[in-house]
Amino acid sequence: MDVDTRVLRYFVAVAEELSFTRAAERLFVSQPALSRQIRQLETDMRLTLFVRTSREVRLTAAGEALLPVAKGLIADWQAAQRAARGVAAVEARVLRIGFEATGAGPFTVRARTRFAERHPDVTVEPKRFDWGGEVAALRDGLVDVAFLWLPADTTGLHTEIVAVEPRMVGFAAGHKLADRDSVGILDLRDEPVMWTRKAPRYWVDWWAVNPRPDGSEPLWGPENDNVEEMLEHVAAGAAICIGPESMAAYYARPDLAWRPITDVPPLRIAFARPAASTNPLVAGFADVVRELCGTDRSTVD
Repeated sequence: MDVDTRVLRYFVAVAEELSFTRAAERLFVSQPALSRQIRQLETDMRLTLFVRTSREVRLTAAGEALLPVAKGLIADWQAAQRAARGVAAVEARVLRIGFEATGAGPFTVRARTRFAERHPDVTVEPKRFDWGGEVAALRDGLVDVAFLWLPADTTGLHTEIVAVEPRMVGFAAGHKLADRDSVGILDLRDEPVMWTRKAPRYWVDWWAVNPRPDGSEPLWGPENDNVEEMLEHVAAGAAICIGPESMAAYYARPDLAWRPITDVPPLRIAFARPAASTNPLVAGFADVVRELCGTDRSTVD
């Protein structure tokens, strides 16, 4: 039988979460669709992979045996795609740079510009992704390097901090807190905050500051899939959003007001590349990044 790696990803997600509901949320699919795919996999393999009761989901012995092999197959296919795409990019003299929203702010543009000056024969392709998607893009070989907003799963990546930005809150123009010069996070306790299912939960919680210093959970507002959707909701007064300083500058608009949050840790932005990369263009871009940083930066493991 032939098995789609997508189905193996579904199996791994359920096996790790031991919950069809949580796995479906993680995979951005409906729970019924996920259940159908797992049942079909079991039918095709003529095995029962999960024991399902009203109280729990657990792996059978066959499921336990399949899990590490499935993870290995997914990793091998990921590595194969990354290698093939990387070789094609080197052959075409293309460097693909992943980022989300504003990337590393002005640093991103300076790095691209200096690299292009040194390598005029190389085409630099900026590739924008939504909410944490640049990490998967690196692993799948869709980009050669990326600027990551931490926290992120950096397993298998070499990362260096290149920028730090204060976090800001975005309001609709005319919001009752917009007349202040700055706010504290507890000033936002009654404000619904934008969030997304497209990013890992730990990432969403970090941006929303969940839990708050007093132990409370934020008031969750509408969901969004990208920065433009988020800001439309905020401008309409449906919620607030929290973003980096560069977002306030790059996405300035008359119907939004941005104010610094004084008592939360800043955003750390990392330059990332696959740890095993042998791409000479990646090495050249890394040299430019280090020069612009001016001093050695600590590596984030």
